[in-house]
Amino acid sequence: MFLPKYPDSPTPPPAHTHAPTAPAPVRRPAPQISVSTGAVVAVLVGGVVLTALLAAVAVSAISVAVAAVVLRSMLRDQRHR
Repeated sequence: MFLPKYPDSPTPPPAHTHAPTAPAPVRRPAPQISVSTGAVVAVLVGGVVLTALLAAVAVSAISVAVAAVVLRSMLRDQRHR
């Protein structure tokens, strides 16, 4: 019932014939981009400086937030007395 049905006389697969293909499109060479060492160093130094500035801003923001919480709690204690 579920067995596959095979043809009575199997025929061999057709032989592969090589069809002529279209010629490959001509690739234009990519322009050469020369990056000097000074440019790479400038980008790296700029990245380090910007990262340091971002870290300084984050630390300053955290310290201001802590100081605000401390001042708020001190002022709350003064009002309750």
